[in-house]
Amino acid sequence: MSLGGGHSTEGTNAGGIFVQFNQDCTSLVAGSSSGYHLFALTPDDGIEEIYASRSGQDTCLVDRLFSSSLVAIVTVSAPRKLIVCHYKKGTEICNYSYSNTILAVKLNRSRLIVCLEESLHIHNIRDMKILHTIRDTPPNPRGLCALSPCVDHCYVAYPGSSAVGEVQIFDAVHLNAKCVISAHDSPLAALAWSMCGRRLATASERGTVIRVFAVPERTRLYEFRRGVKRCVSIACLAFSACGAYLAATSNTETVHVFRLQEGAAGAVGAGAAVGAGEEGSAGAGPAGAAEAGWIDWISQAVSAGAGYLPAQVADVLTQGRAFAAARLPRPARRAVAAVTIVARTARLVVATSDGVVYVYSLDAQEGGECALLRTHRLLDAGTPAPIHSQEESERAQELGAALAGSPPRGAFDLRDHRHFPPMRASPAAPAAPAPAAPAPAADQ
Repeated sequence: MSLGGGHSTEGTNAGGIFVQFNQDCTSLVAGSSSGYHLFALTPDDGIEEIYASRSGQDTCLVDRLFSSSLVAIVTVSAPRKLIVCHYKKGTEICNYSYSNTILAVKLNRSRLIVCLEESLHIHNIRDMKILHTIRDTPPNPRGLCALSPCVDHCYVAYPGSSAVGEVQIFDAVHLNAKCVISAHDSPLAALAWSMCGRRLATASERGTVIRVFAVPERTRLYEFRRGVKRCVSIACLAFSACGAYLAATSNTETVHVFRLQEGAAGAVGAGAAVGAGEEGSAGAGPAGAAEAGWIDWISQAVSAGAGYLPAQVADVLTQGRAFAAARLPRPARRAVAAVTIVARTARLVVATSDGVVYVYSLDAQEGGECALLRTHRLLDAGTPAPIHSQEESERAQELGAALAGSPPRGAFDLRDHRHFPPMRASPAAPAAPAPAAPAPAADQ
């Protein structure tokens, strides 16, 4: 759920900020050229700034341990140095230097993970001692890795190959390799753990299929198709705290929300083979979903006859589609999302590298299009943020589309017939007949 910072390909502070939700999606951290900021999500769909370091150091990575005072940061001026702070006391607890640029930092209540391009360092969160180093990992220039928020299933997921979508699972408590999952044919683009640490969501660089696996069983539980029109770059995958929803952002203006429900479209049978690639066939979901909707019914009907269809056709038809979707008012370079509960109501919260946070309603029963409720600017949290309605957002999109087709503002060549076609005299129209003279009035 992170937005890359100053030195990795995930993003840069030049023209954007680093944004990330904490592990339970109750707060938001941001790194900017002036330092790092902590924000809380309020019951009225608002964003409240609870701390601003204002150190003047350009912060490219920052992570907060749940709602505690422990914060880990990396600055642009010292990209190989990790600083662990107690933000309420304003003190530095410790710092560590590494042999290469720090690309990602992950925290839970037991471990702290530092990801470099070709190694992972596992620290004990209690005393910050290094417990283990995973060396000679496949090249990972984007710093892609994920740490389970759950201490009981404290797993680290990271790419096992730079050529295909293989995931290595490492037990960060017992310090041993747990399993390997062949998730996709293409290299990995995104990873995310559920709160319980038993489900792992994956996406590849093709960006068309999103899969959910059970760990450590390696069983493929769900398979969703984000779209069929084009391949995109998946920026973020994020489970809801309850584990019933999975949000996905990309380099487009659409944010998808998938529902993880047994028997619904996208659910894979218990015997599905692990390691099927983007073109592998997907199994059928359980048959007891009579109320799951006509799309689920069609998917199950197709699954029942999958053996009579070409593998690629059966695969596409049995994959689940988005349960809900939200459209950003304007495309962002990168965005992260969280499905959370605000005042006992489901909300989809999207934060972008432009420093803007969008709050959408999410109908937990029907899904569909998510309505935009509030818009906030992170670094202007002290001023009231404007409220944008869905109608205003659609109007802005229509205006942008209309302006996109406007003619260029450069000079025109008066001799260019494409701009100024020659005027030709129209043929002379026949003269209209002169009106007849009025007849003289008859004598009475």
